[in-house]
Amino acid sequence: MASEAVKEFNDDNFDSEVLQSDSPVLVDFWAPWCGPCRQIAPMIDELASENPGVKIGKVNIDDNPGAAQKFGINSIPTLLLFKNGEIADTFVGVRPKAALQDALTSAS
Repeated sequence: MASEAVKEFNDDNFDSEVLQSDSPVLVDFWAPWCGPCRQIAPMIDELASENPGVKIGKVNIDDNPGAAQKFGINSIPTLLLFKNGEIADTFVGVRPKAALQDALTSAS
């Protein structure tokens, strides 16, 4: 379960919450059946609470296939960092927290 700092993005709110956001947005494309997705969930929660200037959220690809298809998500977990509505960075698979933090810091 996502912490309160982690937002739930879906096909309906993706454009307004992510693409039109004034702040950088890290989006975790995941599914409940994905072991590595569950493995990185606590790290996503930590990053959300440690980076108040960045919006961090998750898209369940089973419930919201539109956003995943739009951005060509072929394997999960995939994390996309958006800045000004554009993809600034892409992370596929389990990545070290430090690598994600570096990307968030440079995007802020």
